[in-house]
Amino acid sequence: MAAASPSRPHRSTSAGSSRSRKCCRGNALEGSRRCELCGAAARGRCGRCRLTSYCDKDHQEADWVSIHKQICQLLVPIRTSLPCPPTERERKHGMEQLLRRQKHIIDVAYSTAQEFVWGGKHEEARPAALHALRFSIEVYGSDSLQLVPAYLLLAEASAGAGHLPEASKYLSQAEWLILRTPDCSAAVQYKLHRSLGLFCAAKGDFEKALYHLANDVYLASSAFGLKSIEASGGYFHMADIFFRQNKMDIANSLYAEVTGAWHSFLLKSLRAQQQVLKSQPATSPFTEDREVSEEPMTEAQQVEGIRVLNAILDIREQAPTQQPGETARVLHALAMLHYLLLDIPKAWELGLKAFELAKQLPQQESLEPLGHLLKLMDMEPSSTK
Repeated sequence: MAAASPSRPHRSTSAGSSRSRKCCRGNALEGSRRCELCGAAARGRCGRCRLTSYCDKDHQEADWVSIHKQICQLLVPIRTSLPCPPTERERKHGMEQLLRRQKHIIDVAYSTAQEFVWGGKHEEARPAALHALRFSIEVYGSDSLQLVPAYLLLAEASAGAGHLPEASKYLSQAEWLILRTPDCSAAVQYKLHRSLGLFCAAKGDFEKALYHLANDVYLASSAFGLKSIEASGGYFHMADIFFRQNKMDIANSLYAEVTGAWHSFLLKSLRAQQQVLKSQPATSPFTEDREVSEEPMTEAQQVEGIRVLNAILDIREQAPTQQPGETARVLHALAMLHYLLLDIPKAWELGLKAFELAKQLPQQESLEPLGHLLKLMDMEPSSTK
């Protein structure tokens, strides 16, 4: 699929001016007789909404599987032309409704693409990510920093699907938007450098990848703290590069840094959860509506934690020279994460493995928090373990 992507704009199109030129809710995306995915001349259209066109059946099926089945009917009020309302108040109300619907489609398309990427289905993610970008341009304007997440997601999906030239193009767009915004926050910039680092690593340019990932760590640390899980992501990808280069001392040191950040974060999350439960004595820690913490993990953090910690655990368990202390710590972190996600059987399995390893260590300071975690899990009915 050759995705149709907007080229770098020559002039700014603000969201307000874009919408003010539309006195009624006409076609929100131009080129209705162009293929939704590649922009080529269309030969058919969706038989349900009758508003979305495609160059062939392959692109229609790809769009349907990715996102169109979710937003097919949502597109109807956006892409259907209506008579212009007679009063300014009605026109304003109509534009507000249009904006809400567009933003809803952005959220649906972005989250759907993100879930595909998390599941390793990069090709399926691309149409959804492309919709998120197109509607973001429609809502925020082509020069807005709000487009950066969609560009980065498109780049990740394209690189994962093996379309490196397209990924490079999307990364360039995101970089251009950030460079033209002098007050762009470090919280946005670090994500760009991580994406650039991963792209360079995919091409085999490890030196440039490490440069971008070092910037990722610096910016994430300045925004969230040196020991934050946000900064640990850059360390993890740097460790992977050193691992691939067989520089095991550096890789092991960085993997330990990542494990430490997640272990500390999850320990704080667990303690916060217990404080919340103590203030609500009638609530069981195993009820479905319990609050995990005062600031619950996002879905992205949950997915990253599972992926990163499992990857480190595999490396620790398969290493020629075992480091039982580090293995016990990553097992403990994974046990806490699964416990917070209410996967008690998995948390129990990992917690017991960590406890058995920790008992063999000369210094056993980790036994107390591990024992506390196991005690919490022991409150769960034995049939679930």
